[in-house]
Amino acid sequence: MSFIYSSPTPSPGIVATAEAASRMPAEWDTHQGTWMAFPPPNDTFGEAGSSTLDQARAAWTKVALTIARYEPVTVVADPRDASTARQWLGDGISVLEVPLDDAWIRDSGPTFVHQPDGSLAAVDWIFNGWGAQEWAAWDKDRDVARAVAGQAGVPAMSSALINEGGGFHVDGEGTVLLTETVQLDPGRNPGATKESVEAEIHAALGTTKAIWLPRGLTRDYGEFGTRGHVDIVAAFAGPGTILLHRQDDPAHPDHKVYQELRAALAGQTDAQGRPLRIIDVPAPTALKDDEGFVDWSYINHYVANNVVVLCAFDDPNDAIAAGILERAYPGRTVELVDARNIFAFGGGIHCITQQQPAAKGDAA
Repeated sequence: MSFIYSSPTPSPGIVATAEAASRMPAEWDTHQGTWMAFPPPNDTFGEAGSSTLDQARAAWTKVALTIARYEPVTVVADPRDASTARQWLGDGISVLEVPLDDAWIRDSGPTFVHQPDGSLAAVDWIFNGWGAQEWAAWDKDRDVARAVAGQAGVPAMSSALINEGGGFHVDGEGTVLLTETVQLDPGRNPGATKESVEAEIHAALGTTKAIWLPRGLTRDYGEFGTRGHVDIVAAFAGPGTILLHRQDDPAHPDHKVYQELRAALAGQTDAQGRPLRIIDVPAPTALKDDEGFVDWSYINHYVANNVVVLCAFDDPNDAIAAGILERAYPGRTVELVDARNIFAFGGGIHCITQQQPAAKGDAA
């Protein structure tokens, strides 16, 4: 596996080298802005004019408008939906017309990294619908990352790894969280080993140590799941600090998952040799919805300039989670946004957002 740098428009590239490594900054570093996508009609959201599609668009729009109070937001919309997107979003949010299959831009969009000179580049992972799942479509979404990179005016960096942005989390200081059932999924990277995946991840993100979790939340392995994305169960909240989804009710299968993940993280150190500090974040008290045991999680939040946009569920633990995150991200406002409709469609607030960090010279 190797990485090829190229411009957003096709042109000959050069192979990236260790001496010219890029690095993905932490999500809490300064952003230039946020990217999102506008839900198109599809099998997930419903057909045009349906109440379910309107519910999705209302939920996505609420998140976009919340973030836009703190930093610029650009929303990618399929050309057929662009005028509708502008009506929903209003004048304060830019709309970029790009063909879309779906609206999970954390996964189909690029991963922005700093180049050695402080400028930005964009990693273009191979996207294949979360492991070539039968229900997923990706003919259009596999090209979204390069379209976004082109609009952002940064070079694209192609990877041979099938991967999604929700499948990893970095601390910006060399450590990356991965899940064995994602990057090693035969539907994504058949024949891959931890060593081969780590080599590719480290080359793209500038990381030097991978911490592997054995699995993700239970519902994520259902018919429409991602097979274990890490960003719903664990996330860095600072150097050496990990927020971990804690399910307290033994009746929920994620109670055992939490114990397994807690044990996997115990005694671990980060890339700088610091022992990990694990902060448990209790899951919402709700256990089930119409589809079975829920995967509702406060871990799937989004950190932007001066704000943490936190999933809310009209649950008693919303306030508890907000307090934990206020302490984890001092100096940031915690904005609770109802995420139940987002989770009903298969993800959370982190899944529908993608940060574009400021270039190093612009971050002061």
